[in-house]
Amino acid sequence: MELYLSKKMNTSPLNRHWQYCVGSGHATLALRADYLKQLKQVHEELGIRYVRFHGIFNDDMQVYMKLSDLMPLPGAERFTQISFRKIGMVYDNILACGMKPYVELSFMPKHLASSDAKCGFYYGGCIAPPREDAEWADFIKKFVTYLIERYGAEEVESWPFEVWNEPDVFVFWAGTKEQYFHLYEVTARAVKEVDERIQVGGPAASGSKWVGSFLAYCREHQAPVDFISSHQYAGDPIGGVEATEDLEAEGNEQAQEMNPEHMQHLFDGLENGSLLEGLRRMMPDKSELSEIPAYGFRQNAAIVKRQAGGLPVRYSEWNEKAIFSSYTNDTRKMAAYLVKTALDTEDLIDGSSVWCFSDIFEEFSEFPQEFHGGFGLMTHSGVPKPQYYALKMLAKLEDQRLDLGAGKTDEEIGAAAFTGNGKVQILLFRQKMKNLDLPEEQAVIRIEMDREPESVMAERIDEAHGNPLRIWEAWGSPEDLKPQEREELIRQSAVKKQAAGYRYEDGILTLTAELGVNDICLFTIL
Repeated sequence: MELYLSKKMNTSPLNRHWQYCVGSGHATLALRADYLKQLKQVHEELGIRYVRFHGIFNDDMQVYMKLSDLMPLPGAERFTQISFRKIGMVYDNILACGMKPYVELSFMPKHLASSDAKCGFYYGGCIAPPREDAEWADFIKKFVTYLIERYGAEEVESWPFEVWNEPDVFVFWAGTKEQYFHLYEVTARAVKEVDERIQVGGPAASGSKWVGSFLAYCREHQAPVDFISSHQYAGDPIGGVEATEDLEAEGNEQAQEMNPEHMQHLFDGLENGSLLEGLRRMMPDKSELSEIPAYGFRQNAAIVKRQAGGLPVRYSEWNEKAIFSSYTNDTRKMAAYLVKTALDTEDLIDGSSVWCFSDIFEEFSEFPQEFHGGFGLMTHSGVPKPQYYALKMLAKLEDQRLDLGAGKTDEEIGAAAFTGNGKVQILLFRQKMKNLDLPEEQAVIRIEMDREPESVMAERIDEAHGNPLRIWEAWGSPEDLKPQEREELIRQSAVKKQAAGYRYEDGILTLTAELGVNDICLFTIL
């Protein structure tokens, strides 16, 4: 790959949509000291402003209780308690980290639900529609009133309110599409009745689905909507990945494979194994087995932007895959996907939230292995993974993006360039959806400059840099890292700036770099 940068190239402001928000597990985790320590680090080092998580109304948050929950005696159900105290503790902690909550209104308190349908994850969560609209609306109004009284209207008005999570997926919603749209309408009206300036949005569906029909419903019913929220993964074993103009599909073959009826003989003929081995059998990493396009997010985001009709578009979940326990979640494949996709969608998205910031995460319980294919940017002990270092590189980019012309991010070695504060930066990435064992490819960059640079520095994510998994495996994959081992692992795997060789002749600076599959390199020229 060859790249030439002239002094006359056009620039445009860099839209850092990936610094808007980051995903997390569920609400009670924000009561843990280790979670909050990592979240503060994510804010300070990656520049991310909001955090989103499920289940603020989960029964483990004790928001709606009856005496019969504690003492199942006749008549005990008549004694009721509604309390948002634990939610207040969670939000206090988030604000103390320097961040703000992205408020996902989920799930249904069991005493307000029309059925006992559960999400099936480790932490439970009732996913049924409400029993009565008026009862649910009153609950929401009490909640919003509580927030305003605790934090003040101006602060709460700076928090986005999103109704539910992935209602198109059977794991998260036991109702129909129409029931979700009605839930959204009732909920949005209740929020606005307390404070009309609070921003409310949806539908938060997977695979960029439902946006067209959601907005049609809102127009027909005059339901308030301030922003569009959506989710997108390159590979999703449950929600699927859509890439059609209407994006309204109800299901897919992958979702059928996750149906319990299709899994009755999954473990036939297998030897006994660990919990992690069994889960990986249930949820194989198909991106390593079949062709999954890297451009799906960019394609779908363009459709959603058109459908949104000028409303802000926020992708409140995205990443390379939604497959928990996948080995490649801990590899630089994820990092290269984040870099390329963040830049490819820069002009399509107003804010986004990478899923998720930490392996302190309990959908399938919290796994003890330091590297177990969790979704996190960091392990549960706080060891940064390649994904973390990728977002740290993006955070260092200068504010003006150079126009390199169409298709530069789609080449064998993709490229983007930035300038500001007297610097020129070149970001290179050899992104592949599979971890292929291919020879290194060379990139040659030539830059017009009036003078020889003061310094040329390089940072790399590759087999030897930003790759703690390799070191951990060389240590014998210890399940429980001692504190000093954790610190040593972070030290050995850190991405560091190093002086880069270059040639400067006749006003042209020449740089070269060799990249293996899913390697990333950032040059900073001063």
